[in-house]
Amino acid sequence: MDSPCNTICKIVDRTGWCIGCARHLDEIAEWSSASHARKRQILDSLPARLAVLNGPESSD
Repeated sequence: MDSPCNTICKIVDRTGWCIGCARHLDEIAEWSSASHARKRQILDSLPARLAVLNGPESSD
């Protein structure tokens, strides 16, 4: 399963999520060793996080 990383890497202080892929640092670190089920769990959480990051209050 491919990583959701898109090389836009910056962690937002208020959420702890990357602005590019919406993963938390812990999720980024665990990606290469995570099970398929865990990767799916992470991927499933990203659309909602991206909506928060891209919402009207998204300025840092």
